Amino acid sequence: MNQPADLNPHLAAALQRMRAAVEQAAERCAEGLGLSALSAGQIKRRDALLAAQFLFRKQQVLFSQRFYQSLGGLMQGEHAPKAAAASQQDWTELSLMGDEQVDALVAADRVGLAIGHHCEWELRDVESMVAGLPGLSTGERNPLRPELIAQALLEAVQVISDDADTRQLLTDELTRALAQELKGAYRDIAELLRSRGLRPQDLRVRGSVSAPGISGSGAPHSTRAQPLHSSASESGALPRYNEPPSQRGGAGRANVGGLGYVDAQMMDLLRRLAQIPAASFGAASGGDFSGFSQPGEFYAAQPPNLIHEHRDELRQMATGRLDHMVIDVVGSLFEQILSDPKVPPQMARLLAQLQLPVLRVALGDPTFFSSRRHAVRRFVNRLASLACAFDDFSEDPGRAFLAHTRELVHDVASGDFDRMDVYERKLDTLAQFIADQTAAGLNEQGDAAGLLARKETELRLQQRYMQQLQIALGPVPMQGFLRDFLAQVWSQAIVLAARNEAPERALRLRQLGRELVLSVQPKGALQRKAFLGELPGLMRTLSDGLDLIAWPESARKAFFAELLPAHAESLKGQAPSALDTNLLVRQLDQVFGCSPPSEQDLPAGAPVDVPEELDIGARLTPAEAKSLGLVDEAAIDWDGQIDIDLGGNDGQEAALLAADVSLEGMPASSDAPEPATGALLIDHLQLGFAYQMHTGDSWHKVRLAHVSGGRSFFIFTQGSKHQQTVTMTARMLRRLCEAGRLRAFENAYLLERATARARKQLAALKG
Repeated sequence: MNQPADLNPHLAAALQRMRAAVEQAAERCAEGLGLSALSAGQIKRRDALLAAQFLFRKQQVLFSQRFYQSLGGLMQGEHAPKAAAASQQDWTELSLMGDEQVDALVAADRVGLAIGHHCEWELRDVESMVAGLPGLSTGERNPLRPELIAQALLEAVQVISDDADTRQLLTDELTRALAQELKGAYRDIAELLRSRGLRPQDLRVRGSVSAPGISGSGAPHSTRAQPLHSSASESGALPRYNEPPSQRGGAGRANVGGLGYVDAQMMDLLRRLAQIPAASFGAASGGDFSGFSQPGEFYAAQPPNLIHEHRDELRQMATGRLDHMVIDVVGSLFEQILSDPKVPPQMARLLAQLQLPVLRVALGDPTFFSSRRHAVRRFVNRLASLACAFDDFSEDPGRAFLAHTRELVHDVASGDFDRMDVYERKLDTLAQFIADQTAAGLNEQGDAAGLLARKETELRLQQRYMQQLQIALGPVPMQGFLRDFLAQVWSQAIVLAARNEAPERALRLRQLGRELVLSVQPKGALQRKAFLGELPGLMRTLSDGLDLIAWPESARKAFFAELLPAHAESLKGQAPSALDTNLLVRQLDQVFGCSPPSEQDLPAGAPVDVPEELDIGARLTPAEAKSLGLVDEAAIDWDGQIDIDLGGNDGQEAALLAADVSLEGMPASSDAPEPATGALLIDHLQLGFAYQMHTGDSWHKVRLAHVSGGRSFFIFTQGSKHQQTVTMTARMLRRLCEAGRLRAFENAYLLERATARARKQLAALKG
């Protein structure tokens, strides 16, 4: 079958893919007619469906040919510039459009809307691709738009039957079938055009609309929309919309900044509206938001929801129903964000300046809704969570944090918020600021971080030396309990003596390891006498090393309960040959003759693998533990009851928090919400965040100020003006999380809370 001769080669390739989609839809239509006939409740309806199926099967090839010819002709007509066609037309040839033509156009529009309902994201890609073809304008001149496909479809149905009822049955079934095929077809066409060298173009399809209150003579639009609009579903969920193509690739759906394509005139409106918060809020408070000390003062001066106030202008600039729903969803989320009781009023006024940047992201990048790890979502959530850790913004460190945040938000709102790397850089800058601020605060109270770093280095050296001894002692003949003691316990004493710059003591402890193995070997008469004379000194050195590492008394008793019988048994046996003894001595000299590893031997950044039974807090001296505010496990009544549940989550609210903004056709979010309580919380602690801790008789608000490099020590600060450090080991912190005695100050991140509150509000309205 020949294609139109003058059709652009790119459009000709797209026409072939569309033809394949219609042939697939035709097969689906034939099967659907048969299934509908089987389920028909009336005999007349069943006979009509079976007759239509029989006729369509018979004329299916003719239908495909007619569709291909009609769509090719329509595309060729669209490719011819309208201006040239109009200049060649004679005014005497003009005539009124007949009723049949009007009905055909109305039917084509209706079918076009139906088949294009599920593929707006893919259609947007195709429109931006074909906009750069010569001879085409933008917008409705897209030669692949659903209205033209519907027109070709109706013309193809005309050749199958003259009966109106049969045509209607075929049209309805083909519309349903083609709607399912067009999503993949448009996606493939976009990829095809991209592979042929086309790139997305700027679509300018509307005249400029001045934002009220920004430019022009229009007065500011102050009507306040309802928190949730009628586009929400009946089930209480937020509005859902269609899945973006999963196979587009970065260049297809995204601009150079990685935030997806948004119409240039919509971007112009967003940029002008984004200047409202900086101007109005700054004028209201002189740039200083610390004056709002009471909740009533904040709510009286609550920042406006710009998305709701300028909803009409935004929807007028939007490209279709899809964007309208995004505008309503983001507006509803910010309605909850700006009234969230957990967010300090000073931070709420800064977050209000991010309304338009967030809306721009949501309009162009569907992963904003499907991924909790999206950079823009993390930026908003992290600002709110960090602000919750401060009780006073009138003085440092809260004042310094607020000033730094104001600069970050201003850079985003007034700068190039059309780029993903802007938000990534701001996140990095914010993380570095918090790290520097918490480190400076700890340094004012002493060298807590340095002390813990030294203790952690000792622990890493002990672990490395322990692994070396385990390998070296493997082939040496001895009792198992003694091999474990030397590798796991005595190695700690040797490393600690070396770290304390006591080389003579470290050498003596290494020699004791050699002597301890020889002390349990069978002995002759002369060896027995020498052993009994050396035994008191051996036991003194052994006790000295165990005291150095503060080995628990219970563990000592268990070890000596095995060592003393081994000594007694060695006095009864037969001495080995001199050769065997010399070989054993040589092995032991090789094992304990080497010095323990130094800091230069440690890999950079490796975590510390602390055994569950090891309490590394015991390595601190009483003075060090007191200066750090170390929490002693024995001081906590683990069996005691916790007074209240600060989470306040029942099962229904927890389910709402776990659910993200759900959009129809889009894959569910693959990343689960981060836990606010429970055993997994220890793996999601964030520097600078606020937490609730229950270590005594009540709950206390603390802020995470330091995490050691190997995550074996954690330092929290408590109090505002007179801060105190609360230090705990990873083992202690894990027990607190498992017992529910440590939980996040927020039961979920800000955007997740806003989503849950919007769902509950919608459910209440529907109820």
